[in-house]
Amino acid sequence: MPKTYDQAYYDKWYRSAGHAVRSPAELTRKVAMVLGQAEFYLGRPVRNVLDVGCGEAPWRAVLRRLRPGIAYQGLEASEYAVARYGRSRNIGYARFGQLAELRFDTRFDLIVCTDVLHYLKPAEIRAGLTGISDMAEGIAFLEVFAREDDPAGDREGFFGRPAKWYRGEFANVGLMPVGSQCYASPRLARSVASLERL
Repeated sequence: MPKTYDQAYYDKWYRSAGHAVRSPAELTRKVAMVLGQAEFYLGRPVRNVLDVGCGEAPWRAVLRRLRPGIAYQGLEASEYAVARYGRSRNIGYARFGQLAELRFDTRFDLIVCTDVLHYLKPAEIRAGLTGISDMAEGIAFLEVFAREDDPAGDREGFFGRPAKWYRGEFANVGLMPVGSQCYASPRLARSVASLERL
């Protein structure tokens, strides 16, 4: 039976004191770090963000607090999240693999995809990564847990692939690691010094 990302799922993993794995303070630090990375390489403030697999869009409020006026577009495959928050939080329905064909009127200064890829099969990951590489103007923050990690949280449907596998797939689409799970887009390759590359 496939996993259902309904309200009960989000209540358990994002709001329950016994299961929630991130605090609001931790999320704020993470968003600030990722914005800093993107703006360092872009040489200007981040103007727009694509948040893939955004769930209920917790990044949106933090991004808007740190960068008032930032344009946010969320994408999510949970029918519950899109039905409940799609209009108010600008979340559209899409699966990760659909990024191979899905395009917008602009590229994105920052693309975020947290806690998604380690639940997907290789073909869907490869398809979606082509879209991320094509749509990224600046940085892609691809937060993934690998076989070598011991992440807290939802382990149902988790694929424990080696970190080397993910690095290879990201490199295949031109995404360059610059630290803390941030990857420079192919358009930024000339802006990344040799010793900044991991």
